[in-house]
Amino acid sequence: MASISSTSASHFDELRWLINIRRSLAEELEEEEEIEVPVSIFNVPKALMLTDPESYVPQLVALGPYHYWRPELHEMETYKLAAAKRTQKHLQCLQFHTLVENLMRFEPRIRACYHKYLHFDGETLAWMMAIDASFLLEFLQIYGIRQGKKTLSRMSAHNSILRDVVMLENQIQLFILRKVLEIQNSSLESADELLVSMLNGLSKELSPLRTMDHSVKIDVSTCAHVLNFLHDTIVPKLDEEQCETSEPEDNKTSDSQVPKQLLSESWNLVSRMKRNSFRIIKALLHSRPARVLLKLPLKIVSNLPGILILKQLIKHVFFPQDNEEREAKPDHGSGRNKPPPAEEIAIPSVEDLLKSGVRFIPTNGNISKITFDPNTVTFHLPTVTLDINTKVVLRNLVAYEASKASGPLVFTRYTELMNGIIDTEQDVKLLSEKGIILNHLKSDEEAAELWNGMSKSIRLTKVAFLDKVIEDVNKYHNYRWNVKARKFFKQYVYGSWQLLTLLAAIMILILLTFQTFCSVYSCSRVLRIQA
Repeated sequence: MASISSTSASHFDELRWLINIRRSLAEELEEEEEIEVPVSIFNVPKALMLTDPESYVPQLVALGPYHYWRPELHEMETYKLAAAKRTQKHLQCLQFHTLVENLMRFEPRIRACYHKYLHFDGETLAWMMAIDASFLLEFLQIYGIRQGKKTLSRMSAHNSILRDVVMLENQIQLFILRKVLEIQNSSLESADELLVSMLNGLSKELSPLRTMDHSVKIDVSTCAHVLNFLHDTIVPKLDEEQCETSEPEDNKTSDSQVPKQLLSESWNLVSRMKRNSFRIIKALLHSRPARVLLKLPLKIVSNLPGILILKQLIKHVFFPQDNEEREAKPDHGSGRNKPPPAEEIAIPSVEDLLKSGVRFIPTNGNISKITFDPNTVTFHLPTVTLDINTKVVLRNLVAYEASKASGPLVFTRYTELMNGIIDTEQDVKLLSEKGIILNHLKSDEEAAELWNGMSKSIRLTKVAFLDKVIEDVNKYHNYRWNVKARKFFKQYVYGSWQLLTLLAAIMILILLTFQTFCSVYSCSRVLRIQA
């Protein structure tokens, strides 16, 4: 009986699949549906998901098919159904299933927007979209009423929904919201006007940076979803010159650079000679005869006071390979399921830049206004607001940019810049004093962890105007005399402590050997020294 029932179920699935295929091919799609629809709702890349899963997985409400069947999110289905009932009252004497039937005509377009294959039939997918769109529109209407916005923005549940709404895997298409509003308002123009006002209010609430000038209106027909709209309000449209990365001109050398290059090559030659001589000394000390000769005096004088400390020091300096082998042994258990380490760009921290004379000034614009003026030594950065929702917004904007097929990773490069200049809570405090960071988190340490936790994108991040700023900052900082002196001492003095320790240990060893020899033989008689 079980085999018969499974066979009939399989036959039913095949029949339903065949009916859906025939209906899809027989339907005459509208002209706008004949246009190729790009994928816009992606799965978060695993490299990013491993760093902080809670920032990418909805915690309260599921919108769309990716997280629809998660049992911990079913509690919100009651509120979603209540929103659908209220939507039905505004459908102008139409039934809710009429809206569903309208959405079923867009099934191919809906499926094309999702990166993952959807295991739903057309009717189930249409009902899901109609209910989720009703809930999302009712939630977004709060941002058309300023009084309601001020009241609900302080509620923890409201903030949880806000974070879920901007997650990359929790998006539904804006054209579905437009279709629902069009049926309610009997006009596509009024529907778009209402939708833009709600999305602008949402952007004001969630945007960590100042949004674009309201005179620049964003066409909702070109935006895929809420996260896409938020990205377009924050990230400026760049010119081709700002997107292109200039190639280094290795073959072009001016006359003024010849002495500099000659001095640099001479210094590199001296450095290589130093390294080669150090390798020769190290190889001789690691040879078997040298090890025997060095260990033999230790056995003779090992019982003398204080010699045990010297013995450990000499072993650590002369025979470090034992420690290196111990440290090199892999720990098979500790590295399992660990996320990839976050990478930072090469740029000094805020504290180091301030010590070298750099001034930080907040800008009135967005990311495109980030500049560094070497004449006035001024670093211009946009004001950024950090609150309970900022981490989720930042991470999902980066995930969206990394998943798109094209376009420069402008916002990702901005987060890498902030990650590079912020190392500790002191850096956050200094930027807060300059008015660049408006920190509404519990502490400066939490803000520093937020920026330091931003991992590098999975795609190559090259934005010409931001890379130029980073290059100019590094050039100014590295050519300061105090920075040069610090680097010189760190590289050639502090970095040579092993060689200095080696020479000191050899000198002490020679003196101890000489002292032991003199204790056995009369040095004054041998050397003919008069007492």
